[in-house]
Amino acid sequence: MYRLWLTAVISLLLAACHHHSADGRNPGQSDATFSPGITEADVSAHVKVLASDAFEGRAPGSPGEQRTIDYLIRQFQRIGLQPGNHGSWLQPVPYVQATLQHADQATLAIDGSKGKSGLAFGSEMVVGSPANQLHAEVKDSPIVFVGYGVDVPDQQWDDYAGLDLKGKTVVMLVNDPGWGSQDPMLFKGRELTWYGHWARKFEAAARRGAAAAFIVHDTEAAGYPWNVVQTGWSGPEFSLPTSEDPAPRLPIAGWLTTAAARKLFADAGVDFDAQKKSADARGFKPVELDAKASIAIDSTITHGQSNNVVGELPGSLRPYEAIIYSAHWDHLGRNGNKIYHGAVDNASGVAGLLKIAEAFAHRKPKPVRSVLFLALTLEESGLLGSHYYVNHPVVPLDLTMADIDMDALTVIGPSRDIAVIGYGQSQLDGYLAEAARTQGRALTPGPAPTQGFFARSGQFNFARAGVPVLYARSGLDLVDGGVSAGRKAYADYIANRYHQPGDAFDPNWDLRGMVQDLRLLYMVGSKLSTGTTPFPQWKPNSDFTRPGTEAK
Repeated sequence: MYRLWLTAVISLLLAACHHHSADGRNPGQSDATFSPGITEADVSAHVKVLASDAFEGRAPGSPGEQRTIDYLIRQFQRIGLQPGNHGSWLQPVPYVQATLQHADQATLAIDGSKGKSGLAFGSEMVVGSPANQLHAEVKDSPIVFVGYGVDVPDQQWDDYAGLDLKGKTVVMLVNDPGWGSQDPMLFKGRELTWYGHWARKFEAAARRGAAAAFIVHDTEAAGYPWNVVQTGWSGPEFSLPTSEDPAPRLPIAGWLTTAAARKLFADAGVDFDAQKKSADARGFKPVELDAKASIAIDSTITHGQSNNVVGELPGSLRPYEAIIYSAHWDHLGRNGNKIYHGAVDNASGVAGLLKIAEAFAHRKPKPVRSVLFLALTLEESGLLGSHYYVNHPVVPLDLTMADIDMDALTVIGPSRDIAVIGYGQSQLDGYLAEAARTQGRALTPGPAPTQGFFARSGQFNFARAGVPVLYARSGLDLVDGGVSAGRKAYADYIANRYHQPGDAFDPNWDLRGMVQDLRLLYMVGSKLSTGTTPFPQWKPNSDFTRPGTEAK
């Protein structure tokens, strides 16, 4: 086994010493050279192009999408991959796009026994129509506080117990009860679970017939500030057509700031903070507030198509089995003169995808199993590209060994640790730990488990479908500055650049850590691509199970 790692490391180092010309014709890039190995210069060159103004923030359905997929196809061709979707580079993903009209005029009117308020779009609330209705309206809808809005029989927890929600508007807290209670035995303690994800909450409310639902934002519990919510809900909202995703959808859904929630509860003569605390305790019962909500919104609804981009390196002996490397190519596009470049999120991951593909293309011997390189669309819109892929896999999911995902890779220098988001779920952790020892690094859990990153990237849909996943990047224990420097850099990114125009390419980035991480992920895939490595499994305490039976 050690020889396997040694061979992979040596092949990478040797490949990094040789360069060749590449056709990089695209807006923002002339001629470029790329190494068969994984190098800082190559990663930087890809990110610089993908995050350039010419790509306009890579919004699905925009000119930026066309430039992005053209670039990816040219790079896959140059590298020597084959079209990965049954002879095509593209996997079309249908979508429905809802764009709120006159958002600045949208007001959530609260009529309570103790007062009346009008909550304004943007500064106090955001709203849309997940059901993609041209006109959606609630008038004098009774308001119900449903705690965290979760129903999990395994936890003996039901925030909707005995409640008829037909025609009602529900208000719920962000995250799940483990967060507020700080009880490590409740859900997963401070770690956000899938039950606390906003999309799951809205689906649960819709399933019970609610007319509208609003989540109360809290920066610490959500893991991001209000401006991220504001940005995400101020542009077009994408969803899969019901033929692809038949889950129930709310006519009206959105978010409230904490200050707006306090105002709403005060209008009903109720102390918001006291009710919030009561929601943390087992046995919480929903509270019907003495207040009613009214709001009317109009949206334009269009249907379109975006694309996953798929490149393949066919296996030499077992081409019907595959390892997938994935990264989402999409970002938030532009809003007027503001371009949301998405350099870290996720031009970095796409650059990593291209460099690992390049390393595999020059690997000798060739992989026994196929390796798919999957650039996903519509991740920022609710993981829609990966949702569509697992519904229409190129390789059957029971013959897919693993998905190795790359999202928002590090640009702050090397670290002593490699953080696994979703740590402890599958045997892939062990493969990564063995590779990390070649760099003198150790595995740690993801640095912010309370923020639920495991359910916020494309690999999550593979996990839900049963395919073991690996989602890892440098931890916060930086070689230069330690944990304090790592935490400071991370906090600065979340506060000032995450989903903001400031997430732009910086030629002064320290990409040594990113390169180290990519080399580790390459080594894990290299091991899986041999014909002797068994299919990795989920661990007994995991939330997931593998589809079908292990391939023989």
